[in-house]
Amino acid sequence: MKGWLRGARRIDSPNFDERPAGERVSLIVIHNISLPPDSFGGTGVFELFTNRLDPNEHPYYAGIHQLRVSSHFFIRRDGELIQFVATDKRAWHAGVSKWKGRERCNDFSLGVELEGCDTLPFDERQYATLNDLLRRLSRRFPRCDIAGHSDVAPERKTDPGPYFDWSRLRVNRRRLPSR
Repeated sequence: MKGWLRGARRIDSPNFDERPAGERVSLIVIHNISLPPDSFGGTGVFELFTNRLDPNEHPYYAGIHQLRVSSHFFIRRDGELIQFVATDKRAWHAGVSKWKGRERCNDFSLGVELEGCDTLPFDERQYATLNDLLRRLSRRFPRCDIAGHSDVAPERKTDPGPYFDWSRLRVNRRRLPSR
């Protein structure tokens, strides 16, 4: 199916819409997420991205259950790749954002969430899956820059965080933000 990556587990999010007419993907934004915060392996991210997060399940959820957000991809700690939104659609992951003078990064980007946080290293299997994903995406979108959420929204976001090792990415270094 168009925009769905073979081999990724598919969980459809309702939180997407059409990209502006003629808009091409030219950016991949890397994030981290864990729900509840700093906890891994649960279903909180799935529930958030599908609008089914129970505000009574965890105190943190009471403040975020009404959000309507998504990402194209989510990479679990064990390296599992999950896709929530087709790549030809606009996922709602970057929020108020700007890259190379262009605002509204969701219009021209793909979002990749890593199950993680700002206080712990990422798993080796996540880097392996991320590198494979970036290699596959670069075939379809050959001129994509790669940035962190903190690069496109520096006033409000810190992810993928200080434990994300940019040197582990096997991509053209010119496509990465300077560090």
